Amino acid sequence: MTTSIMYVYNPHQSIREFHIMFLVLSYVAICVNMVISRFLQMTFTTYRAPRAAFVGNFDEYEKFNYFLNKTSVKVEEIGYILEGDMPANRIFNVLGTLAGLEDIIKKYEIDQVFFIIHSDDNIERIQEYIDICLEMGVTVKVVMDVAYSRRMNRSDSYVSSVGTYPLITYHTIALNSYEQVLKRGMDLMVSITAAIVLLPLMLITCLAIKLDSPGPVIFKQKRVGQNGRMFEIFKFRSMCEDAESLKHELESQNEMEGLMFKIKDDPRITRVGKFIRKTSIDELPQLFNVIRGEMSLVGTRPPTTEEVSGYKRSQWRRISIKPGITGLWQISGRNDIKSFDEVVELDLKYIDNWTIWSDLEILFKTVGVLIKRKGAY
Repeated sequence: MTTSIMYVYNPHQSIREFHIMFLVLSYVAICVNMVISRFLQMTFTTYRAPRAAFVGNFDEYEKFNYFLNKTSVKVEEIGYILEGDMPANRIFNVLGTLAGLEDIIKKYEIDQVFFIIHSDDNIERIQEYIDICLEMGVTVKVVMDVAYSRRMNRSDSYVSSVGTYPLITYHTIALNSYEQVLKRGMDLMVSITAAIVLLPLMLITCLAIKLDSPGPVIFKQKRVGQNGRMFEIFKFRSMCEDAESLKHELESQNEMEGLMFKIKDDPRITRVGKFIRKTSIDELPQLFNVIRGEMSLVGTRPPTTEEVSGYKRSQWRRISIKPGITGLWQISGRNDIKSFDEVVELDLKYIDNWTIWSDLEILFKTVGVLIKRKGAY
């Protein structure tokens, strides 16, 4: 087709010249695309190399790692997971055995697990561990021979290569690198603009909190971010100064089913606190969490450390992406939802069906929810 068009519009140019020019320009375009995409990813995403653990034949790992270090793929090597009673000599950093995979993922905040499979290994031997990773929202990369790669290919995976090694990647997160850049770009643009526009309101809120009750204006609390990473969430203080120490006295009044804690008429809330919680003004400082890259505008609900300590394996997947200021839980009733399992279900639904358009839809619906003050207290 291209050759035919060239013949019509430039019949004097030879096909050989055209093909040479086409190859050169294609190569240049690919290089430019790679440079620009990497620049955008480094600029608009708070890029951190994925935290990776390795499982399998250590001799094969050393060969694979040689090729991996020559590619543009960057990982933070956290350590090695032993299979059974495999001897640990020569292995750089032993995290534990494969039997404790779930605990290792939680403890070391693992993003990816590499399974180094020897050509004569039985794939069924590691299938249950691959399933554990995927259930927890952890990306799996299986390094193996071509025959196995054809046999294991499925809809939630793709095949690439590192050196001479075929690499099958299994994932449960919808976002690819371009979509991550797009989402991060939208986060920065909207959050910075909102922070500037709402600065007068935030200053007035600071003054009102200070005049209403003793204590700091900003409430900081440890929350669990993507794949178990800890961060401090920012909110305007809406409760009395010693609210955390009084929590255990109110646990019998908890209205939530499961791991979350909510009380409608919480006696710890101050007068100003009631208003800023009702209008969600108390959430505005989280715009700075978004700017810092710890949160996103839209995502899953940011859980507390106490809550995460009680997670089942399947619930861990809800923190496989960055938490958000708003999300499906917000526009679906927020405090009207009394079941933690329902919160998890909404978060997983968001992860599985993510698109940039769904983020925009949730943002617009959030504005409507705030105006109606639906589900807020």
